Amino acid sequence: MHKSYSLRILSIVVLLCGVVRSQLTVDFYSASCPNLLSIVRREVKNAIRNEMRMAASLLRLHFHDCFVNGCDGSVLLDGSDGEKFAAPNLNSARGFEVIDAIKSAVESACPDVVSCADILTITARDSVLLSGGPSWKVLLGRRDGLVANQTGANLSLPSPFESLDAIIAKFATVGLNTTDVVALSGGHTIGLSRCAFFSDRLSNFSGTGAPDNTLDRSLIPDLQAACPANSDGNNTVALDVKSRDLFDNHYFVNLVNGRGILQSDQSLFSSDLALSTTKNIAQLYSNNPAVFFADFVNSMIKMGSISPLTGSNGEIRKNCRVVNS
Repeated sequence: MHKSYSLRILSIVVLLCGVVRSQLTVDFYSASCPNLLSIVRREVKNAIRNEMRMAASLLRLHFHDCFVNGCDGSVLLDGSDGEKFAAPNLNSARGFEVIDAIKSAVESACPDVVSCADILTITARDSVLLSGGPSWKVLLGRRDGLVANQTGANLSLPSPFESLDAIIAKFATVGLNTTDVVALSGGHTIGLSRCAFFSDRLSNFSGTGAPDNTLDRSLIPDLQAACPANSDGNNTVALDVKSRDLFDNHYFVNLVNGRGILQSDQSLFSSDLALSTTKNIAQLYSNNPAVFFADFVNSMIKMGSISPLTGSNGEIRKNCRVVNS
């Protein structure tokens, strides 16, 4: 009786997950905004041409959107109580002006049709592709949320200071597994990190009086020069040493060699918990970029399907920064 009940509940959960994803389709705008993908691609190209770092910033916006309230564009909302001002995003999340420009271009072609949440999703895919990474068909049909959730952002977004078990738990809360943790962390193959997120590893790590022993010692002088002890922590360094703008598997090669910049990144390979969870996956990706690309695509599609608003839920924002009046 108990086993039968449990199986029935599991079947319902699986069915509901399938229903959510089935409401998103790759051809959602084929009639209502047929040039959508080319418009977004053009604008993302322009943004990356102006600043290569922007690819990583746009990818991160999608990630930070989906982990809070689902993929509903809530990270884009202005206001002192918005997700932009949550600790993980404050002075960190960027690229909002690029999303504004894309939304404006899309509105000129197809007024009141395409959601900001879908624009974020397409933009993330294009940022990966234009940085040398894989492409995939993006599921579309999301609508925009009506509220931001600053508290949720503070609680739900993984932190570079968190332990691996805490990060795995946060991914599990939104339906993502350990493979997704490693694959999506591979997004750090592009972009920069502020010194504030890792400088504690360079000297008196966790009160030991010495640098983090999982960090390659040869990196430390350059990182200390980039992040002086008396600085404000806002200087930046590449997350993927020697491959900062190319979307490839070099990030995982770095982890194998103790050259992950963030503690949370290096923990995927070097922590005690990694031995039974993530280390073998990271090792595989370091040796096989094709497997990394395939898993990354699958994980991006899964992440992009977290709790979307569809049908008559939410709205299609005219301006990504504010709800419609």
